[in-house]
Amino acid sequence: MRREVRKIGDLTCRIVCPDNNQAVSGIVILCHGFGAPGDDLVGLADAMIRLMPELGERIQFVFPEAPLTIPEVPGGRAWWPIDMMEMQLAIMKGTFREMRQAVPEQMPQAREKLQKIVDQLSEETGVPVSRFVLGGFSQGSMLATDLTLRLPEGPAALLIYSGTLLAEPEWRKLSPSRAALPVLQSHGTVDPILPFEAAKWLKDLLTDSGLDVEFIPFQGVHTIPFEALESSARLIDQVIDSQE
Repeated sequence: MRREVRKIGDLTCRIVCPDNNQAVSGIVILCHGFGAPGDDLVGLADAMIRLMPELGERIQFVFPEAPLTIPEVPGGRAWWPIDMMEMQLAIMKGTFREMRQAVPEQMPQAREKLQKIVDQLSEETGVPVSRFVLGGFSQGSMLATDLTLRLPEGPAALLIYSGTLLAEPEWRKLSPSRAALPVLQSHGTVDPILPFEAAKWLKDLLTDSGLDVEFIPFQGVHTIPFEALESSARLIDQVIDSQE
């Protein structure tokens, strides 16, 4: 596999792609979570290719680095600011449910930057958005979900690792336009950062809107389990094949 780091749109991106310069048939974009470094999820490409070697022959994996630094976390990046103390207090007080209505102030700007990456990659490679798979972990999955629901043309699939429901009124209005979209969603049943119950709120909203959600609960915390990677590799292979 060939690896490179370059700017796409406004953001630095890590790229893992076939090393023979052949045309790729699909593109997977995965966005890291709050506080993680820009290269946090790059190892997922290697893991999925080990599980499904044919992905290494035809898929370009792209890992954007979030635009914001976090002064208190050396090397940490963010798509928009999060008050972790406020969030933990809401969980403790049982008021976290109210936060699902919120639209983070800087989420639209982050969405625009991710949109630029999609547009530029599609133009560069000739791969239509219908052969893109968008996703991410935690905050990155929230951003990927928000963009997926707003794209003029739907992607091939959406991967949500340890995500949650945000902007509920907007997402509920937009979601029916993505009916039948394959979604893989995983979440730990003892996640101390984003409650498991909130993951079910998101699953229910997407399912009620007609999206095809494979929900993977696992006995664990705020992480990506092996079974989610297995299912992700299989889904990527299936949806890209179906578009050819």
